[in-house]
Amino acid sequence: MRAGGLRCGRCRCRSAGAGVYVVATAGHVDHGKSTLVRALTGIEPDRWAEEQRRGLTIDLGFAWTALPSGQETAFVDVPGHERFLGNMLAGLGPVPVVCFVVAADEGWSAQSDDHRDAVAALGIRHGLVVITKADRAPDRVDAVREQARARLAGTGLADAPTVAVSAVTGEGLDVLRSALDGVLAGVPTPDPAARVRIWIDRAFSVVGAGTVVTGTLAAGTVRVGDDFELAGTGGSRRVAVRGLQRHGATRDEVGPVSRIAVNLRGVAVEDISRGDALLAPGLWPVTDVVDVRLALTDAEARVPEWLTVHAGTAAVPARVRPFDGEHARLTLARPLPLVLGDTVVLRDPGAKRIVGGATVLDADPPALLRRGDGARRAGALAGRGSDGDLLAEVARRGAVRRDRLVDLGYGTEVPDGVRVAGDWWIHEAALDAWQARLRGAVADLHERDPLAAGLSLGAAREALALPDPSLLPTVLDGAGLENEAGRLALPGHRADLGPAERAVAEVERRLTASPFVAPEADDLAALRLGARELAAAERAGRLLRIADGVVLSPRAPALAMRELAGLPQPFTTSEARRALGTSRRVAVPLLEHLDAKGWTRRIDAGHREVAR
Repeated sequence: MRAGGLRCGRCRCRSAGAGVYVVATAGHVDHGKSTLVRALTGIEPDRWAEEQRRGLTIDLGFAWTALPSGQETAFVDVPGHERFLGNMLAGLGPVPVVCFVVAADEGWSAQSDDHRDAVAALGIRHGLVVITKADRAPDRVDAVREQARARLAGTGLADAPTVAVSAVTGEGLDVLRSALDGVLAGVPTPDPAARVRIWIDRAFSVVGAGTVVTGTLAAGTVRVGDDFELAGTGGSRRVAVRGLQRHGATRDEVGPVSRIAVNLRGVAVEDISRGDALLAPGLWPVTDVVDVRLALTDAEARVPEWLTVHAGTAAVPARVRPFDGEHARLTLARPLPLVLGDTVVLRDPGAKRIVGGATVLDADPPALLRRGDGARRAGALAGRGSDGDLLAEVARRGAVRRDRLVDLGYGTEVPDGVRVAGDWWIHEAALDAWQARLRGAVADLHERDPLAAGLSLGAAREALALPDPSLLPTVLDGAGLENEAGRLALPGHRADLGPAERAVAEVERRLTASPFVAPEADDLAALRLGARELAAAERAGRLLRIADGVVLSPRAPALAMRELAGLPQPFTTSEARRALGTSRRVAVPLLEHLDAKGWTRRIDAGHREVAR
């Protein structure tokens, strides 16, 4: 292998310009799929000696060509034999366009049904029908064309262009190339900025390069040096892109849609399997439970409890829990990177038949714990399209981060009924419920403990059990509560002093008569006014604590200033004490209180003056 290249004897992928499309073949075994690809591209898609010896495609083959428009096109040649149905699904899964092949001399055959069912299950809507071996049975071409149209009715290829060709004589190949150009012109342009998910279909080792994987890049862009998550049977690990090739030539970056070979750093080839995926790091959730909408090939047939789910190139056993005739829950044997709108194929491994397809409606569904949850879940899913119900998902969670919704496949337009708070989307009904619950908790506290300062923010978080503590300020905004130093109270609430009411009133009466004669500790004890009761009275604006055990009326500082202002300035503590008619026990802390308010100013150790 040349430096920087990924070429090996089994992979002929070469570089091409932007705008590449990938087309998969489909059709019964020995109907000429590989021969057709070879005639169109000049490349032998059957890579293995056994395939070439037997004339039977066992695994996926790859080739490429340029169409008359200059459009670069790669082909994934899939096996037709029913024994290799899993390999066929691995080839069809990640590819958006299908070339459905039916031989003129044999007509529609057994595996044609399997491939048609796969196309229908995957929701493929772009492609064309090719009647091959037209030179062998020219008089049967029209009949086979009508037969194919009848069998494809109801699928995305019902109205696909039909072309008759002979790979041996070359008849119709130019018409096919032009028809394929027309089909590809109608395929939606993939987003080169989308998050990358590459389902791996092959992994091998190249001398001098190490581990190489191949797959179809359906969207996004891959660059040399990029980091990816490798998700698969061995769990998840971080890998780096050491080198890239598209169609055999080295590239610094590759965009969609492309067949690419990726030289990976950080993983051994034996640790990778078909069905693993390269994922843009941190952007693809993996899940082993999905809720789906079913599209069965036979609506009357019973869905087996256990199926094989084919997603991308992965084939995973899954248990099926039907909700109704249209919706079900799939529990996968291992997690896969599936999101809203993804389509999977359901295959019965025992009967070796495709049961149908399924569209993912929720890749993060709720647990079903109570009797009747299945029926309720069916009702919730009814009518949902492949773009989901964004408002319903926000409502189910109450609050959810925007990035989480995007990762699950939802859109970014904020629906009516959702409040945005930073990175969070909050259902307005949930916000209303949280606010009502918080008001109730505060009211309960007032009733249960009239002397309490209010509900602490920590207690509020516990009472609400919010998805994230950072949501509390949003709940408080509009909750109709007062927040005083981190304590929540109802508007205008003044603590009901309960049993302490009469004692506080008695202290108020005494202070009205003698504003600066603070009750002694024994007096407070006799009235059963402890620190807790005094604190509640102070919060209610009934008393003022100027020191430990020293309680005055809230009007005392203003009354004191009237007296002090009439003294010769500066004045001593003793002069202030006599003017106020109080003791040193009260005068000292009261003067310090006035100092702190800036109403008086200490001049030296023995003198103060009224601040001007």
